[in-house]
Amino acid sequence: MRITRTVGAAALLLGLAVSPAVADSTPSPTDSASTDSAAPTLAGTSFRDATEIEQGQTATASGSAGDYLYWSFPADSGQRPTVKATVKLPETHATETWQVDVYDGLRRRQSCQYGAQTRTAAPDASSVELACTLRTVRAWSEAWANDPLPGTYYVRLTVVGLSTADLGLPVGTEVRVDSKDIGGSAAVDGSLAEPLVPGIAVKSEAEDDGSQDTKSAVLSAIEPEDGWSSGWWSDRWLWTAVGGALAALAGVGGYALTRGSGRPSRVPPGA
Repeated sequence: MRITRTVGAAALLLGLAVSPAVADSTPSPTDSASTDSAAPTLAGTSFRDATEIEQGQTATASGSAGDYLYWSFPADSGQRPTVKATVKLPETHATETWQVDVYDGLRRRQSCQYGAQTRTAAPDASSVELACTLRTVRAWSEAWANDPLPGTYYVRLTVVGLSTADLGLPVGTEVRVDSKDIGGSAAVDGSLAEPLVPGIAVKSEAEDDGSQDTKSAVLSAIEPEDGWSSGWWSDRWLWTAVGGALAALAGVGGYALTRGSGRPSRVPPGA
């Protein structure tokens, strides 16, 4: 009876410990911070004037074949962003090859885990669709590594193969960024002092000096909906607590199974 009660209590504690951990570690798409009606309808022409978009928005822009179109978006640690771009081509055109590139806050080109980063549109194609899924953003990395870090990311869309006759033809573009929360499986020890956001160093210096001149202090105002994470918390803490609880329960169960039912009946009372 004692063993049954012990096993029942262990199962109850295990269920309470595992439930929040499983719920927190389930990947889910990033919710949109705003509706598509508020999405930008213009694109920048360089890193400095890249149009800021939120994850979950579908940004649109009109341009010409041969232009470089830029957007920027925030990505936090533990997220795996996926950039999707659609180029709507004119009715008459030759074969065109389009490409989407993603750069981090240090303007380092990030490789795609998977996705059609470059595609060629046939002369009868009305549109071409591109995609790039980045590696999981890490809270911290070695200086020599090229790991994606928290901060601003840049999307560059351009044509890399174009005939001279098609140069300057009007095109329409759509760009959307979504992320999956990978959770503690990609967590690392340590974190950046600040996310890699343009202008943040200038902003900090202005605050330390007490200056009120913030004209060039903030070049990027975008950030995740719930703010930048501190970098120290992940669901690995929950799994660590679950492991400790399991070890304690295993010790209690082993003791209950091996201690027996008490003093053997065959032993005399005075022994």
